Amino acid sequence: MREFFEAIFLGVVQGLTEFLPVSSSGHLLLGQYFLGMDQDRFGLSFDAAIHTGTVLAVISYFWRDLLGMAAAFLRSLRGPDFSDTEQRMAYLIILATIPAGIIGLLFEDFFATVVRSPWVVIVNLVLVGVLFIVGERVGRKTRDASKLTFLEALGIGLAQTCALVPGISRSGATITLGLFLGLRRDQAARFSFLMSVPITTAAAALSLKDMTGRGMDGQDMLLFFAGAVTSAVVGYMAIRFLLNYLAGHSLHIFAYYRFALAAVATVALLLFF
Repeated sequence: MREFFEAIFLGVVQGLTEFLPVSSSGHLLLGQYFLGMDQDRFGLSFDAAIHTGTVLAVISYFWRDLLGMAAAFLRSLRGPDFSDTEQRMAYLIILATIPAGIIGLLFEDFFATVVRSPWVVIVNLVLVGVLFIVGERVGRKTRDASKLTFLEALGIGLAQTCALVPGISRSGATITLGLFLGLRRDQAARFSFLMSVPITTAAAALSLKDMTGRGMDGQDMLLFFAGAVTSAVVGYMAIRFLLNYLAGHSLHIFAYYRFALAAVATVALLLFF
C-alpha cells in the first residue's frame, strides 16, 4: 500500500514539473533521494513510465494542433509549402525533435548513471534560474513560434537535449531559448509542449517495452496505472495553468522557486546526508 501512495506522489510530481519549468527529473531524483524511496522500484524505468501520463496530458490538450500538423505534413508530401503555417510548424517540430533523439540514444548510459546526483540537480536549478532572469531581460517577446527559422528550431531541439541532465528542465531550457530568440512567452511554451510529444512518447514506449520484457506482476501494473493516471490529470492542469500564466506574467517566480529549492536541498545534504 505504501508503494501505491508513493506512485501517486511521484505521478503528481511528474505531472506538475514536466510542464512547469522547474525540472521533473530533478524533483523526482530529489524526492526519491530524500524520502528514501526504493531506487530500483522507482528509478529510471518508472520515470519514463509515468511519462505515459504526461504524453496523454499534452495530446489531450493539443489534439487539434497535432491533428492539424499531421494532416499538413501529409499534404506536404506532394511538395512542401512553408507559407502554410501548419506545414511549417510540423517541420519545425520534427526538426526540433531530432537532437534529443540522437543524443539520448548515443549517451543513454551516461545520462542514466553519471549525472544522476543531487548536487548536479542543485547546480542546474540555480543555473537555469539565472537564465530565466536574463532571458526575460533581453528577450523581445514579440514573435510567434511559426516564424522560427529551421536553424532556430534546431537550436531549441539542442536546448531540449540539455534537459537529459537532471535539474535543467526540458520546458525551462526550451522556453528560455525561445525568449532569447524573441518569442512571446506563451508561444515559447506552446512550442515546447508540442515538441515534447515525439521524444516523450518514444521514452514511454521504450520504458513499457523494457518493463513488459522483464515481466510485470499485478503490483507493478497497479503502480504504473496509479502513476500514469495521476501524472496525466495533473499534467493537463499544469499545461493549462502555465499557458494562461505566461500570457501575462514573467518567469521570475519559477526562477525564485528554483533558487529556494536549491538552497533547501543544499542545507539538507550538508546537515543530514
